[in-house]
Amino acid sequence: MRIGIVCPYSWDVPGGVQFHIRDLADHLIRLGHEVSVLAPADDDTPLPPYVVSAGRAVPVPYNGSVARLNFGFLSAARVRRWLHEGTFDVIHIHEPASPSLGLLACWAAQGPIVATFHTSNPRSRAMIAAYPILQPALEKISARIAVSEYARRTLVEHLGGDAVVIPNGVDVDFFARAKPEPHWQGDTLGFIGRIDEPRKGLSVLMKALPKILAERPQTRLLVAGRGDEEEAVASLPEELRSRVEFLGMVSDEDKARFLRSVDVYVAPNTGGESFGIILVEAMSAGAPVLASDLDAFAQVLDQGAAGELFANEDADALATAAVRLLADPARRAELRERGSAHVRRFDWSTVGADILGVYETVTEGAASVAADERIGLRARLGLARD
Repeated sequence: MRIGIVCPYSWDVPGGVQFHIRDLADHLIRLGHEVSVLAPADDDTPLPPYVVSAGRAVPVPYNGSVARLNFGFLSAARVRRWLHEGTFDVIHIHEPASPSLGLLACWAAQGPIVATFHTSNPRSRAMIAAYPILQPALEKISARIAVSEYARRTLVEHLGGDAVVIPNGVDVDFFARAKPEPHWQGDTLGFIGRIDEPRKGLSVLMKALPKILAERPQTRLLVAGRGDEEEAVASLPEELRSRVEFLGMVSDEDKARFLRSVDVYVAPNTGGESFGIILVEAMSAGAPVLASDLDAFAQVLDQGAAGELFANEDADALATAAVRLLADPARRAELRERGSAHVRRFDWSTVGADILGVYETVTEGAASVAADERIGLRARLGLARD
């Protein structure tokens, strides 16, 4: 099958949607399918051979974050050229309602279109206001996927229609077989995310850290991600700042080793999350997870059975839970066991098969419609067989 995938966000700025698309493309290619991904990217960005650049993106505030999107006449021309040259059996557009390549591709594409909705935003006035513009494009979509029940709810409430829920996928074994890094082991809390993006919640974790260190002064916080490191620790008393180690951006291999090493992975995100791929990666690596009780996080963690939850934005609750987990190796071992079993439902062997099932349904439907149209045309021309 020839599959075209449209990524709305800049390929050179890591994020959950980009990682999902990358891993989906890799999975489909391993199965023998031909895949091309169209994505915004700066000219000097190294790209995998299956990624086609649609040009540089611009930063736009979007859903409590800053997304790097690509839109305009030049982008539209590149989309049309990519579609023409690709002659795809199916087009898979991610975030077709965002002002980026997905919407442009939806307008221009012909044939079967599958759309995945990642956003969870129950009060999006912008999405409601934009509906009349989006409607003609959305009506062309053959099948809709939502990455969680909360993303599906956003779609239903703002844009109408419905979607099948298929979660983001992870190569579970890649994380499970990673080798721990001894320096990252021993009374360590881990955090991965953009340091200066408020909704990732690092400030909540920093607020909780003095209470954690008062109970367990040997604890270290390891932070992986880009952003202003000095600003991140500015709220901490100066004598505690040495307990925070910044690792900067890490490779996929080092991320897996990081998650295999820390005693507790903390996800203090404050909102705007429709899934929580980092939680799945952490469970895959065997890291006990402590996360804010966002609806999407609770769903990924099996309502607290596969990881512990604390009240969103409550630094005291975070500190209390972290101290309790760090002091209880038996509970951490229990969470590792439960998480490792629960996470298998997110492996690409399951998620990829579900997505391929959607592709096959829409392509078979399109082929059936085309056959019916050919029969109708023959009949109108008096060429129908006896």
